[in-house]
Amino acid sequence: MTADVMARRAIEALRAGVPSRDAVAALGSGQSAIEDRFEAMCGSVTSGAAGSMLIGGGFGTGKSHLLEHLARLALNAGWTVSRVVVSKETPFHDPAKVFRAAADSALRAGQARPAIIEAAAGLDLDGRSYAELLRWASSSGSELNERFPATLSLFASLRERDPSYAEVILRFWSGDPIAIPELRKRMREIGEQRPALPSIAAAELARQRLRFAARLLAAAGSPGWLVLFDEVELIGRYSLLQRAKSYAELARWMRGENGRGVPLATVLAMTDDYEAAVITGRNDRHVVPEKLRAKGTPESAELATAAELGMRIIDRETYLLTPPDDTELKQVYARLRDLHGQAFGWQPPEVTGLERLGATRMRQYVRAWINEWDLVRLDPGYRPETETIEVASDYRENPDLESTETD
Repeated sequence: MTADVMARRAIEALRAGVPSRDAVAALGSGQSAIEDRFEAMCGSVTSGAAGSMLIGGGFGTGKSHLLEHLARLALNAGWTVSRVVVSKETPFHDPAKVFRAAADSALRAGQARPAIIEAAAGLDLDGRSYAELLRWASSSGSELNERFPATLSLFASLRERDPSYAEVILRFWSGDPIAIPELRKRMREIGEQRPALPSIAAAELARQRLRFAARLLAAAGSPGWLVLFDEVELIGRYSLLQRAKSYAELARWMRGENGRGVPLATVLAMTDDYEAAVITGRNDRHVVPEKLRAKGTPESAELATAAELGMRIIDRETYLLTPPDDTELKQVYARLRDLHGQAFGWQPPEVTGLERLGATRMRQYVRAWINEWDLVRLDPGYRPETETIEVASDYRENPDLESTETD
């Protein structure tokens, strides 16, 4: 790809507000404190500790851009990286759908296929890493259902002899169901005693898949698995019960419960006004646990406690993006001017853009500069002036976002 094409791709992505790899590579992050915290977190994860971060910023302040930058850092260090955008199709309160989204998007630098499939395909079945993975999966300490050591043993036996069933196993590890009668039959065929294979709830199976996949990726040489969550604030538009479940899930991710004993790191991004607008403004802090505990069941009481923890984490443990200072704005302006000139083969003049105020967001500055250069390129005599209109976040409950949890 030529330099002018790469520059054009970066400009078009920035014009659309999309944090593409080209755009992120061109501008960097500008969030050195969060970047330092992230690198320290990754180091602790590779040393065996749990690692998580919650970052917050207003619309257009660069949260998605920062997530892409962190993904690039991790990929360059050999990590496996997944991007999960909270949406109707991927409701945060549904562990099965969240895991599937993470598995489908998991990539490692230089690999084309989803990383879980790539890791299994490249696993040395006669090597120490596979033996340690099987030993861990079979131990009581892993807290895994017998489906995992059973399918791991079968995969080693059938990867070459029966690639079609090996593919069934890969799909199971990636989120698909697996037929238990056929699994038992296959185990008997390789001389293994019949495993118990007890039933398991979909949410718990998803969490076990997450832990198993992280260890599988590590056995294939990845230092760890980084899962990046974007647009987490969408949980504010769920019903009360689904918000409660989402707060509980946020607490699990932030406290490392979803990655106990495995190299799994998590970064979640949400708007910085969520606490004021929803937890305080909608009184979730009190209403959510009260309504749950009023049901009088142990399950509801447990969910209430977990939801309270999730809300406290949002309130107290969010790392806020710092607004761009004058030095950073000058650097970004100069880089964008060079990119625009390279992309369109001209010499962009100086443009005014927006007044440099503390409340102005990076995306607003970038869009204003690009739009003004576009206009001047088409009409050299034109002198554009840019105005901004504030669009408030919408946290109104939306029934269309409700999703039936995976069976």
